[in-house]
Amino acid sequence: MTVRVFLVSSAESEAFGQARFDDGTSPLTGAGEERARAAAPELPGAGAYSTASSARCRRTAELLGLTTEVQQPLRDWDLGRWRGLRLDEVSAAEPEGVARWLSDPAAAPHGGEALAELCGRVGGWLDDRAPDGGRVLAVVEPAVVRAALVHALGLPPQAFWRLDVLPLTVTELTGRAGRWNLRCGRPLTR
Repeated sequence: MTVRVFLVSSAESEAFGQARFDDGTSPLTGAGEERARAAAPELPGAGAYSTASSARCRRTAELLGLTTEVQQPLRDWDLGRWRGLRLDEVSAAEPEGVARWLSDPAAAPHGGEALAELCGRVGGWLDDRAPDGGRVLAVVEPAVVRAALVHALGLPPQAFWRLDVLPLTVTELTGRAGRWNLRCGRPLTR
């Protein structure tokens, strides 16, 4: 059975503008909240609504007017002890670790989750949606959208680093486990 999955990236948070590894507590910016409220009428309809567990995703869903169920497989990438730090800080303190993290999908120098693990977790959630058919909308972190695309399209994990996901965009996947089609992200606001 065919399923249509709409992945909505969370509204802009303070961490986004600071190039910081978020710890899930970074609040949305005022502009991010305003854009989320304005985007509500543009959302595609669905039979099931989900969200990641982060405060940012839950708040985005609330501002979009959605009643959602938290899905643990959609949680943000666990970056271990790097959470809360800026990328430039980590790069200066641990250049070899950052280089390994960017080049080896199985590496987790931060003590958290490897890229390959993230893609597998999100891919498992995506494939589990397929037997139900219908339409599913999930508000998630940009890393989760990127991981879903790597899995759905059978891309090498390194492609993850080449995918940009902007705040409040919709990425649409249609298909079933093992065969997905992509409609690239579009902004929710005009």
